[in-house]
Amino acid sequence: MPFDHNDHYHRLLLRQVPRNCGAALDVGCGTGQFARRLAHLGIEVDALDPSEEAIAEARALSGRMTGDRSPRFQHADVTEVELPKAHYDFISCLASIHHMPFDTVAALRDALAPAGVLVILGCYPEKTRLDWAWSLAAVPVNAVARLAVAVRDKLRSVSAATRREEVKAPVRQPAMPLAEIRREAAVLLPGCNIRRLLFWRYLLVFRNHG
Repeated sequence: MPFDHNDHYHRLLLRQVPRNCGAALDVGCGTGQFARRLAHLGIEVDALDPSEEAIAEARALSGRMTGDRSPRFQHADVTEVELPKAHYDFISCLASIHHMPFDTVAALRDALAPAGVLVILGCYPEKTRLDWAWSLAAVPVNAVARLAVAVRDKLRSVSAATRREEVKAPVRQPAMPLAEIRREAAVLLPGCNIRRLLFWRYLLVFRNHG
């Protein structure tokens, strides 16, 4: 599929990066596109993913970066590593929290520095009439966006088109409904904001005021 829903929201996520951000963690980084965008901002980035193949591809792609510090990619499951306490100014988790127990967000919360920001671009299953209504609204917009991206790619050189990230992150269907996500997040991330996005995603933003 030429139109990537996660990539579409990168700019929205980057707007959540706090000023003077020095250290960031990208959880479930895949082949590292968002981690590289953070690094382009001059941020020191740690990036974790449980897929060894994805991490190898991320390192290969990042080896071509010039003028920026490459993210530190690590083959690791965030649920099995001990994150440094109160260390990161920004933590991102793109379409990966449903691959792990939701209460993993508690460890991410504790890894935030004072005034740090945690952002989750999450997926949820369609369970309610409202879910289905949003899905129905997204379908025609998604079709137009896919067509536009496909045309754009055809206009690019062959080398650029074929160099799109060959390795794809493992896919898992989300199981936790959005209503339950809101309830759990209210306990684990008090004061967080959750809003539904168009392309079968939600955005969770938590700011560490503690």
